[in-house]
Amino acid sequence: MQQLSGKEVAVVGGGPAGLLAAQRLAEAGCRVHLYEAQATVGRKFLVAGHGGFNLSNAEDATLFAGRYAHRAPDFRRFLAHFSPTDLRAWATDLGISTFVGTSGRVFPQAHHKPADLLRAWVARLQALGVVLQVRHRWLGFGPNGALHLRHEATGEQTTVRPAATLLALGGASWAKTGSDGAWLPELERAGVPVRHFAAANCGAEVAWSEFFREKVGRQPLKNVALSCAGATVRGEIMLTDYGLEGTPVYALTPQVRAQLAIGGPALLHLHLKPDLSPAQLLDKLARRKPGKSVASFLGEALRLGPPVPTLLRELGPATFPAAPSEAAALLANLPIPVTSLRPLDEAISTAGGVAWEALNEHLMLHARPGTFVAGEMLDWEAPTGGYLLQGCFSTGAWAARGLLQWLEMS
Repeated sequence: MQQLSGKEVAVVGGGPAGLLAAQRLAEAGCRVHLYEAQATVGRKFLVAGHGGFNLSNAEDATLFAGRYAHRAPDFRRFLAHFSPTDLRAWATDLGISTFVGTSGRVFPQAHHKPADLLRAWVARLQALGVVLQVRHRWLGFGPNGALHLRHEATGEQTTVRPAATLLALGGASWAKTGSDGAWLPELERAGVPVRHFAAANCGAEVAWSEFFREKVGRQPLKNVALSCAGATVRGEIMLTDYGLEGTPVYALTPQVRAQLAIGGPALLHLHLKPDLSPAQLLDKLARRKPGKSVASFLGEALRLGPPVPTLLRELGPATFPAAPSEAAALLANLPIPVTSLRPLDEAISTAGGVAWEALNEHLMLHARPGTFVAGEMLDWEAPTGGYLLQGCFSTGAWAARGLLQWLEMS
């Protein structure tokens, strides 16, 4: 048994929540041991940066908190403690300058790569005295706050007893980065209420006909609006051989998942011309001349070229409506039946994890006093656009704050 005494604490998990918590704890004077199962820290952090390193968003604070849906009141507190402005200042302190894009998303300047930020971050942690112990997998709890660990290279098992522990073990998507959710059964055995994982921010499967798959393949639909269960998101979607991808699809996965849970299929409704008012759309459709093909008319009058005619043939009536009002209704509310969501490991993020009733306001487990939880392992979800990473950073900072307060009172 290795005894960690005084203000020596353990952080388990080397993603953004765990790394920021370790930094905050070390800056407050704790001696921090960070355990990570993979050979290096920040693997999912780096993979997430490959498609555009979106750190946060410059959106209004009230709107920002609302992105976390029914968990908005909690995230309002977390974001007030570590805000997008704080995140940008933190990055600048590491030598990584940021900018706000036209969409409001916050990115590092073009000359900064994800690896640059992570490298500077690890150097800062080491300068603060944080001991990074990679290839150490958490196996579960022992008595009196002990942690059981296994070295992944040697198989050697050890037990440590920190003064307090912060778990940031990640969600269950992108298992190749170490985010596999394998910790959930162990917490469940320890008496911690959990919610089993479900895909979030992922593609939707549609049972396209063979004709549609061969003719359309993979093509974008730009400047459209997608709706489900009263929620509407605008943007670009991608038609694929298995269904749909894109930001509006990802943002509506909670609604799709809920409809599928009650027997599905879930219905998405596609508006192909959301920039036009109903009157404008009706006026354009009323100008169709007899004998004009549907494809030619839609392309000329509404700039709806391929693959829209094929999509209408696939999902709409056998014949395009002759009545302008019926045609307008079809273009503004084309139903797309979703049969399922894409597999969990393809999802950008996951819902599920540690249930909120398992935690106090400081993100400490009721069942394990002195053990705090942060990041994706908590049961929350948010859309892409900087909200996911910001949520991890903010919960990491908040849990570190709670851990420090607990140490002071212990």
